[in-house]
Amino acid sequence: MMLYLMGQSHTISYQGCVSQLFFYQFLGCTECFLYTVMAYDRFAAICHPLRYKVIMSHRVCIVMTLGTWLGSCLHASVLTFLIFRLPYCGPNEVHSFFCDIPVVLPLACADTSLEQMVSFTNVGVVALMCFLLVLTSYSRITLSILKIRSSEGRRRAFSTCSAHLTSILLFYGPVVLIYLRPASSPWQDSVVQVLNNIVTPSLNPLIYSLRNKEVKLALRKALSQGVHTCWG
Repeated sequence: MMLYLMGQSHTISYQGCVSQLFFYQFLGCTECFLYTVMAYDRFAAICHPLRYKVIMSHRVCIVMTLGTWLGSCLHASVLTFLIFRLPYCGPNEVHSFFCDIPVVLPLACADTSLEQMVSFTNVGVVALMCFLLVLTSYSRITLSILKIRSSEGRRRAFSTCSAHLTSILLFYGPVVLIYLRPASSPWQDSVVQVLNNIVTPSLNPLIYSLRNKEVKLALRKALSQGVHTCWG
């Protein structure tokens, strides 16, 4: 993907395309599951702080981790098998900068209605299930925060969740635009994919690090120096 964006290579082997699609779906599904687990972790920390270590025990964390990886591997394996069992006769030109379901399926020399339905259902069910679980966790968290009497306590509880909520919005927005809309265009898909694969991952470290007081102070200092330099 990086080689293509830098203009150094516009080709990829069949095996490379298969691997790219598998790992993209695998890691994307893993991220989706991890956001769900993180939402549950925040629910346990805010709604049941005294029982947190019991609820999120070492055994529970191991089960959640294994479930995340194994579930993502199964999801990606099913989709990859369905898509690459089809015959591909050419032209083998992918209208994107990497191999993914919406750009690979149109290249098949066979009826892809079953594969389109299964991939749409699979991605849709996983994304919707995770989103509903996240929504359930944050509904309970919101009710618990509203019961906190001190404004400082409510602010601290909200700051615990703000970075996670921002990342969720940045993650689910492109997913809906890419996989869960009826019509698509290559140009629009490419723009959304750049946002999803380059911009959002670049912002995530900044989003989570802004919870750190030292990082906040350093950022404010850098911004104030920049403003002073511009106006000086």
